[in-house]
Amino acid sequence: MSSEAAATRPRVLSGITATGKLHIGNYIGALSVWAREQDRFENYFFIADLHALTIPENIQPDALRERVTEIVALYVACGLDVDKSVLFLQSRVPAHASLAWIFNCVTPIGWLERMTQYKSKSDRANPSAGLLTYPSLMAADILLYQPDFVPVGDDQRQHIELTRNIAQRFNSMFGEAFSIPEPMIRTSGARIMGLDDPNVKMSKSLAESRDGHAVGLLDPPNKIRKTIMRSVTDSGTEVRGDGLGAGVENLLVLHEALTDTTREDSLAEFEGKGYGVLKKALAEVVIEHVSAIQERYNEIRADRSYLDRILAEGAEKAANIADETARNAMRLTGLL
Repeated sequence: MSSEAAATRPRVLSGITATGKLHIGNYIGALSVWAREQDRFENYFFIADLHALTIPENIQPDALRERVTEIVALYVACGLDVDKSVLFLQSRVPAHASLAWIFNCVTPIGWLERMTQYKSKSDRANPSAGLLTYPSLMAADILLYQPDFVPVGDDQRQHIELTRNIAQRFNSMFGEAFSIPEPMIRTSGARIMGLDDPNVKMSKSLAESRDGHAVGLLDPPNKIRKTIMRSVTDSGTEVRGDGLGAGVENLLVLHEALTDTTREDSLAEFEGKGYGVLKKALAEVVIEHVSAIQERYNEIRADRSYLDRILAEGAEKAANIADETARNAMRLTGLL
């Protein structure tokens, strides 16, 4: 895509943290949406490796490097086209860290302490300062690129609202520097729940620690089938549209998202049938999608120089935008 053509399209920016294994929820809620919408937008998608440092006890340097390589390969395997989307590693664009510091100084502590994810993770002994301030870094990640939209999961609404508040506060204090982005959340499949607990969002970290929680994008077919067949439903035995439990609802959402069908279609196919019928059908659909991703992934991983080139070229393109924004913020605050 030419730079002139891209400039006429709304810009989107999103990313995934370099922790845990990517799963079917990431694919449905993020990766598949990014890939499908590439032609509509000017696209910037990154791997958030700086965010992976917020819990220092969990840092394993070699594992982090491997996870970055795995994620960028999965980005491409899931359909992101480097001719249509800029793919880059957060830490290779220094403006992310420098603008995050400015935002740390602008953002009231109370705003950060109210963040749901901080509350859920700060019960550990001596939580890091990075765990408290990472929403400021997330705001920098977004606002550096002046995006029109931020494609995120439903659980990230609070972070986008904080980002908007930080942008408005900076603009009010120092002058207009940042546009105010809007969240872009898919209407179906925005919040895929755990297969072992349908009341908890499917999570990369839980997928690492709890067997049966999620289907990983690199899981073999036999493991995928086992995970889905053992997924939690409810005390009933048949799909009933007038009284769906959380587990059955989650399985139907997964099936609908992967087959591009509606709830009406689902009930026409599964209502009155046993949960086992739904699970078997879902397992086959998931295996079909994941197998295609894995075939492409294995081809990409075999060419490490290609992956290195993607990240090098992506960082250069991203920095062209990010550096200009950061310099303007520095000028407005008197740092330049």
